[in-house]
Amino acid sequence: MTATVVEDSVAIGPRVSVSRGYRFELVKLVSQWRVRLLVLACWIAPALFVAGVGQQSTLPSDTLFGRWMHATGWAGPLVMLGFAGTWALPLLTSVVAGDVFACEDRLGTWRHLLVAVRSPRRIFVAKSLAGLTVILLLVAGLVVSSTVGGLLAVGNQPLVGLDGHLLAPGDTAVRVLLAWFAALAPTLALAAIGLLGSVALGRSPMGLLLPALVALAMQVAQMLPLPVAVRLALPGYAFISWNGLFTSPTQLGPLLIGVAVSLVWAVLATALAYLLFLRRDFTNPAYDGAGRRALTVGLLPLAALTAVTVAAVAVATPSLGSGIKQDKVQRSLATAFAHLYRLQTEQLHRPAVTEAQLRASAACTKSDGQDAQEGAGNDWRCVVTWHLPGVAVAGTAVYQLDIGSDGRFVADGDGPKEVNGYFLVRTSTGDAPNPLWQFDGNVELLDTTSKG
Repeated sequence: MTATVVEDSVAIGPRVSVSRGYRFELVKLVSQWRVRLLVLACWIAPALFVAGVGQQSTLPSDTLFGRWMHATGWAGPLVMLGFAGTWALPLLTSVVAGDVFACEDRLGTWRHLLVAVRSPRRIFVAKSLAGLTVILLLVAGLVVSSTVGGLLAVGNQPLVGLDGHLLAPGDTAVRVLLAWFAALAPTLALAAIGLLGSVALGRSPMGLLLPALVALAMQVAQMLPLPVAVRLALPGYAFISWNGLFTSPTQLGPLLIGVAVSLVWAVLATALAYLLFLRRDFTNPAYDGAGRRALTVGLLPLAALTAVTVAAVAVATPSLGSGIKQDKVQRSLATAFAHLYRLQTEQLHRPAVTEAQLRASAACTKSDGQDAQEGAGNDWRCVVTWHLPGVAVAGTAVYQLDIGSDGRFVADGDGPKEVNGYFLVRTSTGDAPNPLWQFDGNVELLDTTSKG
């Protein structure tokens, strides 16, 4: 018997409005101990973590912006965003969205709920909105807690961007909020996948695990040597493409594509969950998922969407390979070095110099020139050259680069010691971290910004 038959058979009496059903479902969600524990953890744990790291002598330098957590409180929410995109947000969407429909199957309460609400459509809307509200509450907790913890523990100082230039605190605050806002798009996509799994798989634990498994698969795909078009066509790419907000000019192309793809996934997965929900049999207590229908109505459309988005991105963008090319690497490294050299100059109270006067350039080779000079890897070696006003001899510094498939690189200084060969510089007020010793940078995978 379909949902339509059930709806007709209980037509006596007024239906419950969506707003009343939403409040009822929201109360049911927040009354669960695990949801309450998650809310408490999201609003307290990030502040404690960021404040604790800010007081430690060692920093999570392998995490983007982790090396700046002693310098500014704005690094904390960005470090938390990197962790949340990888682990926290997929798990949160699994616990909330992946269980919002399946819990009724486990408890056997569908018939009671249908009699009370009298509309499967309103039940779906109310449950979806309640799950979305809780997810937004959890994300808001991560943002507010990590930001407050960082600012209270370290302070409201400027942040060094991924191209080495200093971002004022006000500018940084806007970019941090935009980065978290962009991360909402893939979070919504995972939440919609959770709704789909919860509806299609019923009591099966796979419905609960589906968002986390999809997120893990996306992360594995991002580590493989895939073309740029394939990377950008995956909904999880917006979890990492916010890096482009912290360069000048901002690298918005990959971010906007990633957000758009994620939103399309969210809409399609939610629509598929809605169709499956309306077609399911609520009268069978032994119902345990839609079986073959879950494959044809759920999996195949999402696979087709991936193929379409890959083709669309490949046509719309000029980058079909890795997007990491020798000239891009050299330009990004030289730009970051010039900005950071000025920062080091200020630390050492030397005469001020501009990027135009430095005329910094970089010569980089991959695998000692034996392989193709493009692609990710930790075998990039670069020599940076710069000029100082009134000095005839140009300065040089060596860097070893480890470039990830997403374009982010870590430049590790390899001498000379007085420039980038040691992690501290001696200033008039004591030793200070050397900004040129080791720093993060970003290679734009798409040719969408100016090369100036």
